[in-house]
Amino acid sequence: MTAAFDPWDPAFVADPYPAYAELRARGRVLRYEPTGQWLVPRHADVSALLRDRRLGRTYQHRFSHEEFGRTPPPAAHEPFHVLNDHGMLDLEPPDHTRIRRLVSKAFTPRTVERLKPYVRTLAGELVSRLVEAGGGDLLADVAEPLPVAVIAEMLGIPEQDRRLLRPWSAAICGMYELNPSEETAERAVRASVEFSGYLRELIAARRARPGDDLVSGLIAAHDEGDRLTEQEMISTAVLLLNAGHEATVNATVNGWWALFRNPDQLAALRADHTLIPTAVEELMRYDTPLQLFERWVLEDIEIDGTVIPRGAEVALLFGSANHDPEVFAAPERLDLARGDNPHISFSAGIHYCIGAPLARIELAASMAALLDRAPALAPAAEPRRGPNFVIRGLEGLDVRVR
Repeated sequence: MTAAFDPWDPAFVADPYPAYAELRARGRVLRYEPTGQWLVPRHADVSALLRDRRLGRTYQHRFSHEEFGRTPPPAAHEPFHVLNDHGMLDLEPPDHTRIRRLVSKAFTPRTVERLKPYVRTLAGELVSRLVEAGGGDLLADVAEPLPVAVIAEMLGIPEQDRRLLRPWSAAICGMYELNPSEETAERAVRASVEFSGYLRELIAARRARPGDDLVSGLIAAHDEGDRLTEQEMISTAVLLLNAGHEATVNATVNGWWALFRNPDQLAALRADHTLIPTAVEELMRYDTPLQLFERWVLEDIEIDGTVIPRGAEVALLFGSANHDPEVFAAPERLDLARGDNPHISFSAGIHYCIGAPLARIELAASMAALLDRAPALAPAAEPRRGPNFVIRGLEGLDVRVR
């Protein structure tokens, strides 16, 4: 029933959207034996389950591994799981509520709006360097350094240390793929130990000399009575650094590669820069940077007559939901002027991406800078598709400025 879905097949990874159409035609929920998960491919179901409190990002707030019928992770993987399991993305209330309330103070509309000049200036500088060089790798030269610099600036990571962040992030995010290998786990564990050690030293430095940054703010909140352990501070910082740039980096290169393959839409955008806001939303929908989001079933649920029992895991297919013809007219067509666009690329419910407004500002700023300063931007070679399925992106996108 799920033969079309093969996340380890390079051909599927290159273009999963035809396979998603087959899944949606076959049903609302399908069992996938290679991962032991239930695939949910339709928009209405994905959207509803993201808000359903019978599902959770974790089960450990209610059950032990044994009570939930699950095998505990290997002891050798503990550094990764300690780091991951204390971040708010993998927590449920009340811990999730407590941490998100503290972090959200740094992402208020007013705070994010104040970042606009900095983001636009940095985007302009990065694109200008790309233009002066006559081209380069859009990922390495623009897409990556912009969001990394912004979130690192918010957290107070010194500029000379920011080169460390992307490799750590990439190693840790490898564990979010389906059935990661032991080699992937070993890389993630090393990165978790190194990243945690670095942040522990940074927290100690900020305790001694507070600054005007988010890490100092979390320390102050703890000292003022809001319970926040050092591990929660570390895990929160890692989550913000990883989530604060991975999706934006991939959305940028996925988006420009989609524009290059749809020259009529790129021409329309070049002719009318007021399309940028809807273009950002449409590109996030058209080639979704996060293809799949997992949830544990905490209480039995029923989908279209199929009972999914407690202890099971569902795989919510964001990429498929964003191409559901029940919601999007002509979903396989890139339409930068698409007005009604309820994509779920930023998730939904209590785990809706806290940085979504900032990501939109970054994507719009880099797009505007490239349209203004590199109006004839074109691909210099076929891009290198990344091997991962869940976090979808390119390994590079070589461009030339004619």
